[in-house]
Amino acid sequence: MAATLRTQLGPAAQDSAEAGAGRAAPEPAVVAALLPYLDAMRHGLLLVDERGRVVLASGRSLGLLGGREASLAEGSSLRQILRVARNRAGAGWSVVRAQLSRFLAPPTAGTFEVTLQGQRLEIHLQPVAGGRWAVAFEDVTARRAAEAQAEEMARHDPLTGLPNRLLLRERLTEALARLSRMGEACAVLLIDLDRFKPVNDTLGHPMGDALLRKVADRLRSTVRPTDTVARIGGDEFVILQTGVGEASDTQALARRLVDLIGRTYMVDGHLLTIGASVGVALAPGDGTEADTLLKNADLALYRAKLDGRATYRFFEPEMDARMQARRRLELDMRQALARREFQLHYQPQLQLEGDRLVGCEALIRWQHPVRGMVSPLDFIPLAEEIGLIVPIGEWVMRQACRDAAGWPAPLSVAVNVSPAQFKSERLVEMVMSALAASGLPATRLEVEITEGVLLHESERTLQTLHRLRELGVRVSMDDFGTGYSSLSYLRSFPFDKIKIDRSFVSDLTGAGKGAGKGAGKGDGEAIIRAIAGLGRSLGMTTVAEGVETADQLERIRAEGCTDVQGYLISRPIPAAEVLAFIAAR
Repeated sequence: MAATLRTQLGPAAQDSAEAGAGRAAPEPAVVAALLPYLDAMRHGLLLVDERGRVVLASGRSLGLLGGREASLAEGSSLRQILRVARNRAGAGWSVVRAQLSRFLAPPTAGTFEVTLQGQRLEIHLQPVAGGRWAVAFEDVTARRAAEAQAEEMARHDPLTGLPNRLLLRERLTEALARLSRMGEACAVLLIDLDRFKPVNDTLGHPMGDALLRKVADRLRSTVRPTDTVARIGGDEFVILQTGVGEASDTQALARRLVDLIGRTYMVDGHLLTIGASVGVALAPGDGTEADTLLKNADLALYRAKLDGRATYRFFEPEMDARMQARRRLELDMRQALARREFQLHYQPQLQLEGDRLVGCEALIRWQHPVRGMVSPLDFIPLAEEIGLIVPIGEWVMRQACRDAAGWPAPLSVAVNVSPAQFKSERLVEMVMSALAASGLPATRLEVEITEGVLLHESERTLQTLHRLRELGVRVSMDDFGTGYSSLSYLRSFPFDKIKIDRSFVSDLTGAGKGAGKGAGKGDGEAIIRAIAGLGRSLGMTTVAEGVETADQLERIRAEGCTDVQGYLISRPIPAAEVLAFIAAR
């Protein structure tokens, strides 16, 4: 059979009458009975005998091959069938012939696809005992088109129509291959939208989606056809810039992106303003692998955010070193609670009237077994960023209450509470539990907050503060005068105490680097005087922080502040030394 078929595939194959001599054809009655069933099948079917002649052909097979019953009827030779297929395949006949030859020498079962005049056919060849063949045909044109469409959709973001992470990676891999072959450089620009979340939160997700589509349109407009714009997350986009000649080309693109995305949008009658932070990695200098480039662009983006957002930064090797150190610090910090490496130190607060101690502020310290004493400035911001500040803050609250319970009444303890802790619905319950477990009266606990606590979800935050006040806990505003809305917050909540930021105190003697944030040099004294008068009018205690010299103390006393805190009174001291300090005073 294989020899017969191979012969008939060749150009010199003969279509002689003797090719069918001695053929045992099926009974006509059997064929007539079978054909209606075969014609109803979705697949076409040909049965070929050992001499290469059709002994049975369904109407579907004739239609798929493009033949007519008259020309491809029972008894037709395989060469006649192939002639019809060759005419339909046109230039693609060589592919069809190669596929057939592969399965026929030696004879094996198999499946392959061919295209005949735009129609995609799936052909199944199956040897049958005695050198015969069964050939099944199926039109898979629509199925392959649907699969191609589905594959295309799987590579695009349904909201913006931009390539998604999958297609971006494919094109980045292609670009890096060109870099390897021809030295064609490329760049990855990772874009994160600034101030997008408030749009979603205040105006709803449909408005946020509409804004994302407009951002996508602007991004498309700023790149070349050879570049790729992709959306890889909620408000994260990536631009793959190919054919980069100089770093200045990418710098110009990054600058355009920051400017273009930062322009005002009109969305459904709303004027919306957002920004963009951009991190840039260049190949080959910053990496020759997709994962490396994306990681380094992300490190550069992180730096752009730290530097104030609405800007761009190029990757620098030092960024990776800093990030590795940050990750090590994060891992160590996650274990520090379990290892009991955190400690509390306390800085006493002095009431100027009578020069008597009224309490201490709890300050966390981290005694690392290898790093030594780690400054809160190094780990508290990271703890807030990764959400670890909540369990750390709870430990501080419980430990401070236990320590203060052993101090003589009415000395109080002040504990800082971060904005992240206020987002937790169990803050009040946690404070109640800490007071109950330690036996410390609520009136001897003071919760310190900064303006950042009140910036978001102010109504919910105010409710929490009022619940704390109902327990008897006192509430103070820390770093007063350094924010934008401090005065308005004094109207919204009756604080017990306001703490004047140390930057204003340092300005009293000119020892600091300048005035407090937002004040001109030399204005510290006037600001302290104004805050002290404000506190007096509102019935609030005013505490000046960072008092280091006797001159500062006297001038603060003269301005009307009620309490002071700073190195002049005492540096922060370990918990074990607090009672001795109190006794000495």
